[in-house]
Amino acid sequence: MERRILWAPWRGEYVSGKKEKGCIFCPPKEKLPPEVRPILYQDDLVMVMLNKFPYNTGHLLISPIRHIAELEDLTEEEALALMKMTQESLKILKNILKPDGFNVGFNLGKVAGAGYPEHLHLQIVPRWEGDVNFLCILDDVRLASQHYLKVYELLKPHFDNLK
Repeated sequence: MERRILWAPWRGEYVSGKKEKGCIFCPPKEKLPPEVRPILYQDDLVMVMLNKFPYNTGHLLISPIRHIAELEDLTEEEALALMKMTQESLKILKNILKPDGFNVGFNLGKVAGAGYPEHLHLQIVPRWEGDVNFLCILDDVRLASQHYLKVYELLKPHFDNLK
């Protein structure tokens, strides 16, 4: 059988274990370029960031600004802002990327799959019919059809319009 290679060099940063210092969900003190921190939206209560290591194209991370780990520790105002931003994000993704569906949710705690269990965040993963086919049976292989910076360029103007 001929051996084939799935080439995704941009994933090298992730698998090499190089991580940003500090919490990726806490707003940076200075503005960082999207290659470092692809923040699409930020206000006093919530932040939306494109996942640099997505499960699928357009994978978003929505977090409260306040550094908390537990869903039940959100204030009512933070909970409402988080849900409203989830709704706005879904509208933008539907309009721009036109997925067939979404996975939306929280991974609460390390054993539940949270990569950053110390800062609560919600994930939106756009899904398309047949988007994973055989790849999910290979050891931790995902397919993202576009580089995250291209997706950032597509989505950023629409999130800027929310301000």
